[in-house]
Amino acid sequence: MDTAHQVSSDIAFTTSVKAIQERKGSRRSYSRMEERGGWATTITPELKGYIEKQISIFLATVNSQGQPYVQHRGGPPGFLRVIDETTVGFVDFVGNRQFISQGNLVENDKAHLFLIDYGSRSRVKIWGTAKVVECDDELIKRLMPEGYAARPEQVMLFKVTAWDANCPQHIPLRFEADEVLKAIETRDARIRELEAEVAALKAAANNHG
Repeated sequence: MDTAHQVSSDIAFTTSVKAIQERKGSRRSYSRMEERGGWATTITPELKGYIEKQISIFLATVNSQGQPYVQHRGGPPGFLRVIDETTVGFVDFVGNRQFISQGNLVENDKAHLFLIDYGSRSRVKIWGTAKVVECDDELIKRLMPEGYAARPEQVMLFKVTAWDANCPQHIPLRFEADEVLKAIETRDARIRELEAEVAALKAAANNHG
């Protein structure tokens, strides 16, 4: 690759990727994007809001043999925290203790975060590097979701290199159970209000009858 003209999106658009884009007709549109500097490399306020409302994310790593691994991580809104304009962190809770992601990062610190919000039919891809921080009680305390019933083990810090937001195409529209429950409760409360109003109107009409 010609490093003299690298842009941030080159982290994903390698020479072979660009060759396929050229062959399949999409290279021109991505070239225009590259002329503007490629993908964003810092966390904007909008991205911060998107990140910190996530309750379910995917972390991808790869070992020294090129074998990829995708791991799910979840928690209450805010468990994934923006620390500064290029750093995201979260507490790694005690799980099955296989430590595949951590082992991969020892061999290769390149990592990827994939965030998807089915309610808004949106997704964000974040490239970067990651590391595990052990035995840092202060950092755990800073990032641990308040009141969350999980046992912290360590912290994962993700340094952002570039990120891109995808279009909503083919993302199914789904809602979280608690969101549906809140909507139902709001609807039921409104129904009770209307029923009370109808009853009051009927009573008033009978009194004047």
